[in-house]
Amino acid sequence: MSRIGKAPIALPKGVDFSINNGLVTVKGKLGTLTQKVDLDITVAVEGENIIVSRPTDQKRHRALHGLYRALIANMVKGVNEGYKTEQELVGVGYRAANKGQMLELSLGYSHNINFELPAEIKVTTSSEKGQNPKIVLESADKQLLGLVAAKIRALRKPEPYKGKGIKFTGEVLRRKAGKSASKK
Repeated sequence: MSRIGKAPIALPKGVDFSINNGLVTVKGKLGTLTQKVDLDITVAVEGENIIVSRPTDQKRHRALHGLYRALIANMVKGVNEGYKTEQELVGVGYRAANKGQMLELSLGYSHNINFELPAEIKVTTSSEKGQNPKIVLESADKQLLGLVAAKIRALRKPEPYKGKGIKFTGEVLRRKAGKSASKK
């Protein structure tokens, strides 16, 4: 058995779980998420736990078993607690501001970048004196949050010499040594 797949998912209080023709729906205080599940994989509620099982030990079934268990666990945690990611803008003159769902970034290009965020994501920006500007993204959907955070980071990836760019808070960058002066 898959170690991830056979672990039961605890269903917290206040979270409603339903499955209908391979469509899993999870409702909680932070929203509603849905996920299509392969018809070979069985999802059932037993008491306060969600159990995901597979029919055979085929390689395809083993892969889907762990995948859907992880996706459903992420959905349950998302509608109950939510997910949050923080990014820093490292560089002179780099700024971030938000107006509703529109994120305006100044990243050293000749123009500002306007990035429209999906309605499911809440964004806050902060810039304190002596600190790098920060972007904080919050959502119940872990997949969507990761996708949007990756797209924002791709607008100006951190470069290896000075570390300028958009990086995740706490991310460790591999730095390279610059040019060294020749000795004669």
